[in-house]
Amino acid sequence: MDALFVNPDSSAKAYQGLSAVYSAIEPPTWSLLLAEACRSNGFEVGILDCDAERLSLEAAVDRICIASARLVVFVVYGQNPNSGTTSMIGALALAEALKKESSDTKIAFVGSHTSALPKEVLAYDCVDIVLLNEGVYAVQNLLRSDLGSDLRGIKGIGHKNSDRNDLVLNPPEKVVPQDRMDEDMPGYAWDLLSYNEKPLDMYRAHFWHADFDHEKRTPFAAIYTSLGCQFACDFCMINILNRVDNDDEVSAANFKGMRFWSPEWVIREMRKLSEMGVKTLRISDEMFFLNRKFYRPILEKCIEEKFDFNMWAYSRVDTVRQKELDLFKKAGVNWLALGIESGNQVVRQEVSKGSFRELNIREICEMIQGADIKIISNFIFGFAEDTMETMQETLDLAMQLNTEMANMYPCQALPGSPIHLEAKFNNWELPDSYEGYAFLSYDCKPLPTRYVSAEDVLRFRDEAWQTFFSNPSYLGMIEHKFGVKERKNIEEMAKIRLKRKLLGD
Repeated sequence: MDALFVNPDSSAKAYQGLSAVYSAIEPPTWSLLLAEACRSNGFEVGILDCDAERLSLEAAVDRICIASARLVVFVVYGQNPNSGTTSMIGALALAEALKKESSDTKIAFVGSHTSALPKEVLAYDCVDIVLLNEGVYAVQNLLRSDLGSDLRGIKGIGHKNSDRNDLVLNPPEKVVPQDRMDEDMPGYAWDLLSYNEKPLDMYRAHFWHADFDHEKRTPFAAIYTSLGCQFACDFCMINILNRVDNDDEVSAANFKGMRFWSPEWVIREMRKLSEMGVKTLRISDEMFFLNRKFYRPILEKCIEEKFDFNMWAYSRVDTVRQKELDLFKKAGVNWLALGIESGNQVVRQEVSKGSFRELNIREICEMIQGADIKIISNFIFGFAEDTMETMQETLDLAMQLNTEMANMYPCQALPGSPIHLEAKFNNWELPDSYEGYAFLSYDCKPLPTRYVSAEDVLRFRDEAWQTFFSNPSYLGMIEHKFGVKERKNIEEMAKIRLKRKLLGD
């Protein structure tokens, strides 16, 4: 085998008590894309998903050693903005154990955190090579080499010299250009994933995506129809995978932009999933509801092919178009995730670089729900300009909207984001562990605001979450829309209280 792509397991520390039942288990999107890109060029590849299989360190090391690949690639990336950093928890533990067992194994790291901080990742003794940006071309450049004497001539990688003390970042490799998306990232290597009885049955959808019914959560899949985002919000690091500059003073905001696969490519992958029995499907694009030139042909074809997926997709609140909602619903998009972020317009404008228009969020939510589409509203507490009063405005807005689901996050200076670069420049205190960047972890350590301490931000977030999910109005709405069983499932989830080191637990 030329390359084994490894998806590490960080779930227990990242999600605490929620990891056993309530957190999703998503297919390793970038492992699937990289594996298929390599395979289409003649390389022999495999995928080991430690997260889906819930492998112990010892079992994972054994499986990697048995595969005997020339290169073991840790794909340290997830669908959520912080996942690339929090996935480092399990990735480092496994890489260190693997090096201890098999010191000659060549280990490479790729992913959003690696793109944000390549030298920091390369400095670990267990890491031999880092792949910069998305790594599509870099990993193939690497596999055509002897993985040793010719590393200096390979674009898009970082490596160590012979005594392993000198860290070298080679000139960047380009990301896949728009006109090569279908050819150079030709699909997902679904057949390389392990399963119990049928394909994708080791994966489970987010609890709410299955309408709060655990029995509907598997099989589950997630796909992209596009990559990147054309906006540059302070708190987001999504675009760091587009990085083509080794300068230390850059962030995701320097590499904003979107690339799209053709509708034909997308439908081919959807057809494969439908034939494998998948009904619950996530469209992982940061901005699916943005460019009708790309989303309309996809949705129209979904209707024509009668896929009958239960899909969810993302949209900014200011890009929702009423006349398009019926098409979304008919195609099977039953959930829209909205980045509302803050209940205070001034705070929201500040973190989005003024790109948010003035709008009536309540009317937009009513418009979406009027089309029989459910909403996951996303809120963040602890932006730089937040006070206790503005955070309360955000909670008040969440309670008033009373959407079918709400995600509530403490603001983090995620590596690769503009806020992280600002934090380093100003010597702000940052988490001293990868667990510290995990929103739901014991060690979670958000940024303080100019007016509120990190402790108070975290405490407010946790209390806000409990307030929302124990609200009689919310639970009554859930029972009316979904049923008594689904309401009880939410009440059981709300009994799991997160422990926080920062709050003295």
